[in-house]
Amino acid sequence: MSITTLYYLQLKKENAHEDSIWCCAWSRIKNEKVKEPEENAEPNEPQGDETEVTYDDYIITGGLDDLIKVWKLEDGKLELKHQLEGHSLGVISVAVSPDGKTLASSSQDSSLILWDIVNGEKLKTLETGPADIWTLDFSPDGKNVISGTNSGKILILNIENGNQEQVLDTRGRFTLSLAYSPDGKYIASGALDGIINIFDVAQSKLAHTLEGHAMSIRSLCFSPDSQLLLTASDDGQMKIYDVVHANLAATLSGHASWVLSVDFSRDGKRFVSGSSDRTVRVWDLETMQCQNVFKEHTDQVWGVKFNADSNKIVSVSEDKSINIYDCPL
Repeated sequence: MSITTLYYLQLKKENAHEDSIWCCAWSRIKNEKVKEPEENAEPNEPQGDETEVTYDDYIITGGLDDLIKVWKLEDGKLELKHQLEGHSLGVISVAVSPDGKTLASSSQDSSLILWDIVNGEKLKTLETGPADIWTLDFSPDGKNVISGTNSGKILILNIENGNQEQVLDTRGRFTLSLAYSPDGKYIASGALDGIINIFDVAQSKLAHTLEGHAMSIRSLCFSPDSQLLLTASDDGQMKIYDVVHANLAATLSGHASWVLSVDFSRDGKRFVSGSSDRTVRVWDLETMQCQNVFKEHTDQVWGVKFNADSNKIVSVSEDKSINIYDCPL
């Protein structure tokens, strides 16, 4: 049996939003509770404070209807937990903190809002100045949110006090995409003109400029070991770069149109891409081959993300639906 036959659409949520869904994210929240002592235990038997650990998986989606929705995935069903209202225009980007508890969202209304995922409460609005903000990401330690702007500047904001701790200047055009490396050393940005910049965070300086794409960089992400950078462009291609040396490691074609979103699996073995050709493709990093093509969307696919276990993918689309795919390891 070929590996592709194991892949399947597990769940489809039609009309999940009233308009196009532009972005998505996973959140996994760890719950710990002390186990109750067993009733029939011997009185002198040691009853250590055993902790029971469970995990809750959430999917967050943001759309053109100005709303963010928090869904809980349980027993193969997607249940709406919260509808977050606070943006006055379409939601462009959602990012989840490393502990899974805090959500950052950005919108066409230029606001950046932090939310509590579990209770659905708005925590605070971060001031970003006059700039139009676009993509967001969290720092690996969860203390900062980074935001790309229409002026080409990248803001590094402190979550606790809301202050701008650093501003990195790409001296370029509109920053469409942004990613923080898992090791905390680098921030990569992709611009409207196809230029990719990699910044050294500790030194606050530009480390590399990559000019491999001919058109806008819609999405980029680092591999879990921070060694590779995967980029997606309106030129229909994806590229993989060696971060330290800024060498091009691979160019991947397969999509018939703009590549709008990419994400690495947490185990680093695969990556996923979503495109305006309406497909979601899963790729094997070692062979650089496409393993599976999902054709379940009827319009362009704006967002794709792997879950924490690397065995499920969520995708969101202009067709207002959320798809969850099973992708066994």
